[in-house]
Parts: sequence; structure tokens; C-alpha cells
Amino acid sequence: MSTGGQVREFARAEWGQLASDVRARLWARGLRALPLTLWSCVGILGLQLVQHQQGISDWVDRLGGIYCTLPWWKALLRTPLSLFVPDPTLPIWGLVIQVIVVFGIAEITLGWRRTLAIALFTTLAGTAFARYSYWVGPNGFLGLPVAELIGRDTGPSAAVVALGVYVTCRYRAWWTAAAVVLGLVIEVLSLANLAGYEHLTAIVAVLLLFGAETWWVRRRRSRGGSSGDGSSGDGSSGDGGRDHAELAR
Repeated sequence: MSTGGQVREFARAEWGQLASDVRARLWARGLRALPLTLWSCVGILGLQLVQHQQGISDWVDRLGGIYCTLPWWKALLRTPLSLFVPDPTLPIWGLVIQVIVVFGIAEITLGWRRTLAIALFTTLAGTAFARYSYWVGPNGFLGLPVAELIGRDTGPSAAVVALGVYVTCRYRAWWTAAAVVLGLVIEVLSLANLAGYEHLTAIVAVLLLFGAETWWVRRRRSRGGSSGDGSSGDGSSGDGGRDHAELAR
């Protein structure tokens, strides 16, 4: 087989089922399959405009600004909005494209509720790491300099990374998931910063979630609680279309 043929075979094995599911659901439902993704983009763009407006920009920080020195109850209240508050110093269009691609694929294959739940869960995991690092100090295990930790910690980047890994694991695209994880590990090793550590924390959290779901589904099936054909709608086995067809409904 030629090199081109091998590449096509690899792409088909790695992303074929995922691409097929995404294409079929977009064809069947159009933009109705992407309410969370579309509203997320609107929210990100709107908050970006507001936080650059003199006089009202403080409200974005008051309602959605997360800091590792905040009381936990206040951080929890602000987390849903903080997920969509972009870093004002970074290009907004790159972030929007990431959300469209990754949130869109996740929403189509998992459904908007699970996508949002995973996004919030992994964002909180990143917030927890920032608090831990601040608590142990720069000389502690995985501690970072205080200057790295005291800034505003918002945005969907950790959720984007975690959702990408979660979906690829569910569809058994192991090489893609491994490449994402390896890339982030290399990034952190070459330049340790809060964003990189939070992304890795989000990945660890979502891998634990995936592992727990997989174990639970196999346990149920071994006890005869599921027919084993994916009709339970649980989708945690990652068998592509059969499992995810129920989740997206």
C-alpha cells in the first residue's frame, strides 16, 4: 500500500466514525444541533466587547472574574460566566474558532447538557489547581510563583482541551488524544505556567471521568443491566455512533 493509502486508512480508522456522526447530525439538524456552541460564541464576543467599554467593564470582572484568592463560594457562583470571559490580551478570533470546532463536535456527539457539564467540571478542576498551587507556594510540589497565580483566571481554554480529549477517547481516537496530551506535557516542561498546568489538570479530571464511566458501563453490562448494543444511551463505552446516537437526543 502506498504512503497516501496508509494515511487514508489511518485517518479513516482514527476519525472515520466521528466524522460520519458529525456530518450526519449536522445534515439532519443543521444549526439546531449547536445551540450551546452558538450561544457560547455570542457570549464570548459580547463579553469581549463589554470588558473593553469604559464604565461597565468592571461588571465583567465582578460577575465572572475568578481569582485563586476568592472564597470558594464566590468562585463557584462566578464559574458559569467565567467560562465565557476571554482573556482581554489574547486574540479573540482564535478562541472563537476553537470553541466552534471543539464545542461544536462535542455538542453534536455528546449533547449540550453533557458538553456543558464537562466544561464546567474541568474548569473547576483548573481553578482547584490554581488554589492548590497558591496554597503550597512556589517551593511546594507543582507550586508556581505568586505573580503567575494572582491574575484573573477565566476563559474556555481548559474546557476546550478537556472536551477534545474526552471526545477522542469516547471514539477510540487514541492517537489523537495521546498527541494532545503529549503536546501539553511538552509545553509545560518547556515553559511552566498556570494555563499549561490548568490544561493538564483538566485533562486528568476528564480522563478520570472517562475511566469511571467506562468502568460503570462495563459493570452494568456484566450484571445484565444493558443489552450491550449501545441502546442504553449511556455512550460511555466510546463505540462511536451506536452509543452517541442516544446521547445527542
